[in-house]
Amino acid sequence: MRVEGLYKAEVSVLLTSDEEVHVLNLQYRGYDKPTDVLSFAQRDSVADAPPPPSLPGEPDPLGDVIISVETAARQAEQHKVPLEKELALLTVHGILHLLGYTDDTEEGAEEMRVREREILGVRPGEFTV
Repeated sequence: MRVEGLYKAEVSVLLTSDEEVHVLNLQYRGYDKPTDVLSFAQRDSVADAPPPPSLPGEPDPLGDVIISVETAARQAEQHKVPLEKELALLTVHGILHLLGYTDDTEEGAEEMRVREREILGVRPGEFTV
């Protein structure tokens, strides 16, 4: 988060199962399948809702990142990287979503891939989400 200029921010990270991620993906995104990472930003504005509180001296709550360890393990094996690297990548990917990055277009996805590599210090093609 420091790379993005945030020095006092809070993120909740949940490492869980495909089953739990599947339920959340269906409930909140309408996709009836598990996925590798979900992000739920607390900064997103909702119509007619007040902005989240900001307490002086306290970290800004960015949101939640939920990662399926089972999917991460499969992807790590597929990419031939240690599970820890795949989990690091998914954590960075999720946090970038909390910061407003999107990957729903090819341009957005490429921007995220470049940013992930910069943050993690990996070469292009080494591994990607």
